[in-house]
Amino acid sequence: MKYFKLTAEKKVNIFGIELFRIELTADCKWGKKGEKGGWIESENCPDGNARVSGNAWVSGNAQVYGNAQVSGNAQVYGDARVSGNAQVYGNAQVYGDAWVYGDARVSGNAWVSGNAQVYGDAWVYGDAQVYGDARVSGDAQVSGDAWEKSPLQIQGRRHFVCTTKYFHLKIGCIEMSFGKWKEKFEEIGKQKSYTADEIKEYGLYIDLAISMYGLK
Repeated sequence: MKYFKLTAEKKVNIFGIELFRIELTADCKWGKKGEKGGWIESENCPDGNARVSGNAWVSGNAQVYGNAQVSGNAQVYGDARVSGNAQVYGNAQVYGDAWVYGDARVSGNAWVSGNAQVYGDAWVYGDAQVYGDARVSGDAQVSGDAWEKSPLQIQGRRHFVCTTKYFHLKIGCIEMSFGKWKEKFEEIGKQKSYTADEIKEYGLYIDLAISMYGLK
């Protein structure tokens, strides 16, 4: 049973998708009949006892169902799913093919995207980003500048290359952000007596890491 209807109140989100505000059509655990909720693209978005409230919005092929809640300024879009007793709130975003379910929470400025899954009692919050094929489950907490993604590991001609933490790359014994490596790799290569071909090789590794994690 659906407890809401689309109102005539509408707006266009940042992707150019027209969203409609929802209104409760019956008294339920989410509120009283006539109370306004969040913004959705169509009545197919929330299902069951799911709730979208505040300035939150759901669009694209995204699904919110079960007892899930999407509230605050949260955004769920693409082919993402939020289900079970999961909560997405604050300025959080869930998109791509991501799935948040169980009793999981995603809040703050956190992003969950790609094929990532957050479930169980896991909590992703702050500025954290969980994406790619990452899984966060159990009682795990991911916060601050943390991220969850399969690491990049390459054995170069001179030194081993691997991603370490939030947008950081380690080459040999030197660890810096992607941006710093992009700025300084030629200078560091010369200091380490790299040949021109070796400098070019490590420049390609840096570009690969940047592209893998969705940066330009």
